Amino acid sequence: MTPRVLRVAGPAILGGVALIALVGALWFGGGAAQIPLGDAGPVVRWGLPVTKLVVNLAAAGMVGVLVTALFTLRAGEREFDVALDTASISAALFTVAAGATGFLTLLSVFNPAIDAGPQFGAQLGRFLVELEVGRTWLITTVAGAALTVLTFAVRSWVGTLLVALVAVASLVPMGTQGHSGDDAFHHEAMMALILHIIGAAVWLGGLLLLIAVRPALDRRRIPDLVARYSSIALAAFVLVAVSGTVRAAIGLQEWSDLLSPYGAILGIKVVALVGLGLFGAWYRTRLIGRMRSSDAASRPFWMLIAFELALMGVASGAAAALARTPPPNPAPLPEIPSPAERLTGAPLPPELTIERWVTAWNVDMLWAVLAGFAIFFYLAGVWRLRRRGDAWPVYRTIMWVAGMVLLVWVTGGVVNVYQDYLFSMHMVGHMLLTMAIPVLLVAGAPVTLAARAIRKRDDGTRGGREWILWAVHSPVARILTNPFVAAALFIGSLWVFYYTDLFRWSLYDHLGHQWMIAHFLITGYLFALSLIGIDPVPWRLPYAGRLLLLIGVMAMHAFFGIAIMMQSGLMVADWFGSMGRTWGVTPLEDQYTGGGIAWSIGEIPTLILAITVAIQWSRSDDRETKRRDRHADRTGEAELEAYNARLTELADRDARSRR
Repeated sequence: MTPRVLRVAGPAILGGVALIALVGALWFGGGAAQIPLGDAGPVVRWGLPVTKLVVNLAAAGMVGVLVTALFTLRAGEREFDVALDTASISAALFTVAAGATGFLTLLSVFNPAIDAGPQFGAQLGRFLVELEVGRTWLITTVAGAALTVLTFAVRSWVGTLLVALVAVASLVPMGTQGHSGDDAFHHEAMMALILHIIGAAVWLGGLLLLIAVRPALDRRRIPDLVARYSSIALAAFVLVAVSGTVRAAIGLQEWSDLLSPYGAILGIKVVALVGLGLFGAWYRTRLIGRMRSSDAASRPFWMLIAFELALMGVASGAAAALARTPPPNPAPLPEIPSPAERLTGAPLPPELTIERWVTAWNVDMLWAVLAGFAIFFYLAGVWRLRRRGDAWPVYRTIMWVAGMVLLVWVTGGVVNVYQDYLFSMHMVGHMLLTMAIPVLLVAGAPVTLAARAIRKRDDGTRGGREWILWAVHSPVARILTNPFVAAALFIGSLWVFYYTDLFRWSLYDHLGHQWMIAHFLITGYLFALSLIGIDPVPWRLPYAGRLLLLIGVMAMHAFFGIAIMMQSGLMVADWFGSMGRTWGVTPLEDQYTGGGIAWSIGEIPTLILAITVAIQWSRSDDRETKRRDRHADRTGEAELEAYNARLTELADRDARSRR
């Protein structure tokens, strides 16, 4: 199959196989079966999963194409324009399919009589404004419409990057739908589904990009394009595999559930994904090298792409069917939920004891995956440096790994288990996120490692190294890494977060909780970077200025802790005061403890920062002294002798003038 034929036949193969797999899986699993009461009819029952399938495929053509283009193609040339045109067409299809899905969901929920009367309009307005599912599809449709325009209008590097970020964000609301919202493990299922959707979109979209831009590329560049896409696809495959495993474990509580229709459809999807992984491994290890040395290897590669698209269709159809197929034994929700279950969706944990600091776990998948990737790529960079004979300090590696391990513990260990119920535990996590973990990560010098380890590109495309250096030297980075701005964000965000509704948002909304973690981690990293960072920044204060700035921040931080301790009322009382907790101290006493943690324990990392700045200052003076000594040795104290001669000359001149 030639590339030009595949350009047309590829999407047809993908869509046709996906539709067949969807219909078969719905028939087998009963996902489109008639509902005894309030059935909206066969058009809605079968049309809704079909439109969701189109949404998923169009999302891949939008997100995956944009992400892959940023790392593989040259901006300003025809290949880049073709990629963005493909993304724009996909975004338009995504918009139409999302709107159709929202409308069919309305019919499925309300089963209304469709007319132009006020009753239908009221139902539509209520659906779009009051119900979460309606708001989700409204937001998704509006985002798709905006992306359709942006992908058509934007053609620059930076603009495309921003559009790609918006495109990825547009997939997040979709992850809140399906059976994830009905599970007892709601947060875990939702995050697994979001990561699964994003990973699959990047993986499939990159494959579509290959066949879309092939006619616009020089044949000699194809191996490099395929190799770079292969790296992206490998990361996406890992993300899809891990998130899919977690989601399946939530849906299937027992091994016997694999024999259910839900388990059988899931098995078909897994087999398809494993087959795709094997295909990817084969052309990554064997076929790409043959393509570099001979054009004859190109024909089997494009045939392989056709098979991959077919398997992608099977996996996509099965995934869309699973969203409509009920799990065999869903985790039961309590008939009479406790106050804690009403607020958090999970039962109240047992009393916090010493051993539970080690044994209590509720892993946040998002941060566990990010930490895993961060450790892997860091160690890979260190290995590459050592393989070519370059040194890298061991302590930096230890610091980076320790920081990521601590991040996983904070977001998935005892802190995550109890932070919804104890203000003090919430403050422990906050202090570690904003003060302890950033110090460890900054000491790892990840930007310096990336600049030295990642290969520089000279073909007009941008890889990881180029994007990292662009981010470091961007105008936004110059502002954020300014020591005074970083300090203001660091200390100001404490007051803004806890004394506004942002704190409430982080408790009631899981996405708000994720934003909180990211915000405090980033602000803490920027502040630590401005003080003790090894990575390059546009400007740093002298060491004396750093210590003075740190002292000021320490004082304001201590005042923040004291302010919380002096609170006479309970912060977010409808949350911490309504848990029905029967163990431990009262919520107000626990809040007092949290203020003490912010005041006392939170100062320990600050003291470490001060000691580190002092040590760096001392070492800087030693280096300057040694530099001057070496210069004196090279010049034979020429500067000192010239200075003494000048003084002698001035003294002689003064003596002559007195005469």
